[in-house]
Amino acid sequence: MAQHASSQSDSHDHAHHGHGHSHDHDHAPTVTADSEKRVFWAMLLTAGFMIAEFVGGIISGSLALLADAGHMFSDSASLAMALVAFRLSARSPDRQRTFGYRRFQVLAAFVNGLTLFAIALWIFYSAIDRLMSPVDVMAGPMMTIAVIGLFVNIVAFVVLHRGDSDNINLRGAAMHVLGDLLGSVAAIAAALIIMFTGWNAADPILSVLAAGLILRAAWQILRRSAHTLLEGTPDGVEVAEIRTALESIDEVESLHDVHLWGLTPQDPLLSLHLVVCDGADHAYVLKQAYTVLRERFGITHATLQLEGEACLTGGDCETTLSEGWTR
Repeated sequence: MAQHASSQSDSHDHAHHGHGHSHDHDHAPTVTADSEKRVFWAMLLTAGFMIAEFVGGIISGSLALLADAGHMFSDSASLAMALVAFRLSARSPDRQRTFGYRRFQVLAAFVNGLTLFAIALWIFYSAIDRLMSPVDVMAGPMMTIAVIGLFVNIVAFVVLHRGDSDNINLRGAAMHVLGDLLGSVAAIAAALIIMFTGWNAADPILSVLAAGLILRAAWQILRRSAHTLLEGTPDGVEVAEIRTALESIDEVESLHDVHLWGLTPQDPLLSLHLVVCDGADHAYVLKQAYTVLRERFGITHATLQLEGEACLTGGDCETTLSEGWTR
């Protein structure tokens, strides 16, 4: 366990915990060449057919195809972000970016979410316009393109699903492609209804269903990425549980000035002040605290400050803790 401490007084230590036996800031999951290759091919399949579906939607007059193309655009962007994240995660931190480039994927996800909202609103507007002013739809070409799209989505999903199931980027990309399957199914259903009944309103109505799926994906992406950009607590990690676990360590009396955030939703970072009793073994306390954080909460990057009763940084730390996180 790597750590360093500098004594500012008899009761004040500051320690910073990195990874393994070094102080690098590489929080990225293990990236394999196979995972990166699978994302690359899935992106090519999705982006290539997205263009074909967009052109087919224009030619056939199908709003459902255009809606599905919009959904595939979002998935192509998500796959591209996953690929970029693979590439950037391998880059070392530098003097201007001491954490490296991991947060790029969060910023890109936020922009992608805004784009999805714009696409969904356009589909809703177009659907209302189509219902008020019906347009003849060429059901034959629409059906052909939708079926090919379904096949492409199945192939892309299989490519991703057979990869590393523990890789968060690969798993997320597979879920996006799986969502595309529903859009293709909606387009096929609309084409069948038009072919057998001639009811052209089925096209804009089912396109609204696809738009709803896009809005749902957009909201989830925006909510999670905005939470991370605002330094919110990572999923699955609770401050109250951390406090209880650390205060159970021998010689620890209390803790305050707790800050828990994430470089990405999967990379929790923590800093806090630990108040220890007089004569405490600081090295022992630090070792126990880092072990608890790593083994119980999966936090492998933490900065801990050991001190006596008074907060030596001058902050009103106790008030912050009692008013915010103990409720």
